[in-house]
Amino acid sequence: MSDKCLLELKKISKTFSGVKALQNVDLRINAGKIHALAGENGAGKSTLMKIIVGVYQPDADSGEMKFEGEVVKHASPQHAQDLGIGIIYQEFSLIPYMTVYENIFLGREIRKNGLLDKKAMRKKATALLRHLGMDINPNSKISELSIAQQQFVEIAKAISLKVKVLILDEPTAPLTPVEVKNLFALMNELRNQGVGMVFISHHLEEIFEICDEMTCLRDGESVGYKEVKDLEMDELIRMMVGRDVSQTYPQNHVAVDYSVVPLLNVKALQRNKYLPQVSFELFPGEILGIAGLVGAGRSELVRALTGADSASVKQVEMEGQQVTIKNPKDALELGVGLLPEDRKTQGLILDFSVEYNVIINTLKDSLSSLHTIRRRSLSERTRKQITALGIKTPSERTIVKNLSGGNQQKVVIGRWLSTKCKVLIFDEPTRGIDVGAKAEIYELMRQLTKRGLGIIMISSELPEVVGISDRVLVMRKDNIVATLQDDEITPDGIMEYATGAKGGNNAG
Repeated sequence: MSDKCLLELKKISKTFSGVKALQNVDLRINAGKIHALAGENGAGKSTLMKIIVGVYQPDADSGEMKFEGEVVKHASPQHAQDLGIGIIYQEFSLIPYMTVYENIFLGREIRKNGLLDKKAMRKKATALLRHLGMDINPNSKISELSIAQQQFVEIAKAISLKVKVLILDEPTAPLTPVEVKNLFALMNELRNQGVGMVFISHHLEEIFEICDEMTCLRDGESVGYKEVKDLEMDELIRMMVGRDVSQTYPQNHVAVDYSVVPLLNVKALQRNKYLPQVSFELFPGEILGIAGLVGAGRSELVRALTGADSASVKQVEMEGQQVTIKNPKDALELGVGLLPEDRKTQGLILDFSVEYNVIINTLKDSLSSLHTIRRRSLSERTRKQITALGIKTPSERTIVKNLSGGNQQKVVIGRWLSTKCKVLIFDEPTRGIDVGAKAEIYELMRQLTKRGLGIIMISSELPEVVGISDRVLVMRKDNIVATLQDDEITPDGIMEYATGAKGGNNAG
């Protein structure tokens, strides 16, 4: 494949309210190449991508952008799309109440004799999704789909445009290893067809697996370009964060004592009479990983445990005492907190302040005898969590949507810590978080376990499950099919049980 340049940016700058988001950034996307754009959250990656697709305009005194050798200035995203530039956003752009096929062909509906040809759109949508290895009903509403399924609808929508340049912003974040493999196979097909791609991922190993070239941004500036074959992982991390991140996963933690009374003992849990009944234990100071493919029932298990979803059978003990958890309020009062998979829609009120998000579960503790808010108490409690968790924010009054992904996750953690939780359930704790912030979250989790808390962690990232867990429950078809410990915790070992290649039993 030749190095024909499809898209070239020279000296691109972008300023927001006097603050430079981008400063003289260069980028070249070649036909038949996958170009990684690396950098921490806030480095300017999303701003640059939005300039490429016409959402933002570069500064008036900025450089220039060329597409297939011609200088272009996008008047709108539609103009970029008409040229053949497509994007899969990290934040989904799907309409929840519309069907899968309606979303895929939105604005480009297939018509026959002037009328919508729904049959043709359903047929094409089904073919696109099957090409991605997904069996999704084209008539399903987007709101009925899982996060991973919605991601594949986004991908199907993008490739249906027959793009020349395709931008993929964190496309693998909600996907299992099998689904990532399907996506990479598709990307290889597009590469062979001459499509140029920009690939953004916080899973750095994916850059080395699928990409040909890499440009790194830091603080809005280009800090390096390399062909991936000449790049080392340590070098990439130094370029991204401007320092050495010597150890991603904390190593020197206190061994879990499994001879003591479990912090949490789920003696029996059955979501409904048609599904398996499961049991497991969580000990003080332990990180208990839950692994499995999408659809294995991982998130559903902890939602049933905490009362967010119903259960036909639930027998639970905490510190040896039988307890009743009918709803999330019961769980909260017992000291069980759930940090949900999608923090932005389920874990945070994005348009509210850091302060409000931290204290929302315990607001009553800052009320006076006249039921007015004691502002000083509120601020003191919030600042305590900001300091303890290392939340990077200008102040407690900062609107939480303006924080990076890692700091947003810390805000959710701060909320539960302010309730004196004993058990924290992390569902995909580092999704959409950069490498530097991931290391901070892992260290924070270990610090919490050193204080005697127990953590249940659901993750689709096998390196994360292997690197941070003390024990791992592997789920398949709503059942716990294996409990792994010590040397048993390997990527291959987990996947053998998760895919059914190796049998197992419900061992708590």
